Amino acid sequence: MPQASPTVFIMKYIRLHSKSPYVNLAVEEFLFTHTEDDVFMLWQNAPTVVIGKNQNAYAEVDLPYIRENGISLARRITGGGAVYHDGGNINFTFITGSEAAKPLDYAYFTRPIVEALSALGLTCEQSGRNDLLADGKKISGNAQCTKNGRTLHHGTLLFDSDTETMSSALRIDREKLEYHAVRSHKSRVANIRALLDTPITAEEFMDLLEGQILRITGAEHAPVPEDARINELVARNQSDDWLLSDRRYLTAYTETHRKRFPFGSVEIRLSLLRDKVTEVLITGDFFEIEDVSRLEAALCGLSADAVAAFDASPYIGGMTKETWQELLEA
Repeated sequence: MPQASPTVFIMKYIRLHSKSPYVNLAVEEFLFTHTEDDVFMLWQNAPTVVIGKNQNAYAEVDLPYIRENGISLARRITGGGAVYHDGGNINFTFITGSEAAKPLDYAYFTRPIVEALSALGLTCEQSGRNDLLADGKKISGNAQCTKNGRTLHHGTLLFDSDTETMSSALRIDREKLEYHAVRSHKSRVANIRALLDTPITAEEFMDLLEGQILRITGAEHAPVPEDARINELVARNQSDDWLLSDRRYLTAYTETHRKRFPFGSVEIRLSLLRDKVTEVLITGDFFEIEDVSRLEAALCGLSADAVAAFDASPYIGGMTKETWQELLEA
């Protein structure tokens, strides 16, 4: 067996051939929550906008545009921002129960990808909280979550994606672009194909990437799982209750606070009655440590002063008492 990477050892390798985002995300979640397997996967979606678990679809996506152009909308179980998938984008997933995989440790999982890309002639590096850059341009965005001692990490690899459609489908946060000091989302990203010396197709790139990752990790081929619970997850993934779960956003709230931090944007909407919080909605492209719905529940019933003094750091990655105060003052 090939020698495993010092950072990640994957027992199983699965290549999904479905192009349905609802099926692919269901298989991924099933492996994460219902098995103990360590897994590496490669997969692609038909044209789809995938939003983070805590994002507001109405604010992040041009819903009329994607409906008119036959682009699907999907929601994943990890945090982070909205991304566009098509046949020019390759997705990868690591799932592990290894104690070496610390919460929100992106380098642990991106290192094998960086090593594999290097073997294909592309030099890239991790940048910011969750990106991979090549020639100063973003070629990969990553997200992850941890539950019951297991970590799910997945990312995109922009090989030859349609950046025009990407820009039209996503409602890019102007504040985010200003934070990265760029004029447009298109100017911030690059396709890997344009950076390679030898022209290849997306399928050929996927085959080469597969070979490199299997060499690095020692992963062994495994079949796609079949289980009735996957079908249940597919049905949920396609439902409006899941995709537009942020319809609470349309409710009138007493006050709204929003701020972008280095760890992501956070928006909190509060309804107060006689100085007691009655409703809370927290959205954004931040990454969770604990399910943010628990934070929302914990804030309900508190006074405004108690909300201000609350410690949200166990729930939102990067949040401190000081940044929480900044958010509530925004």
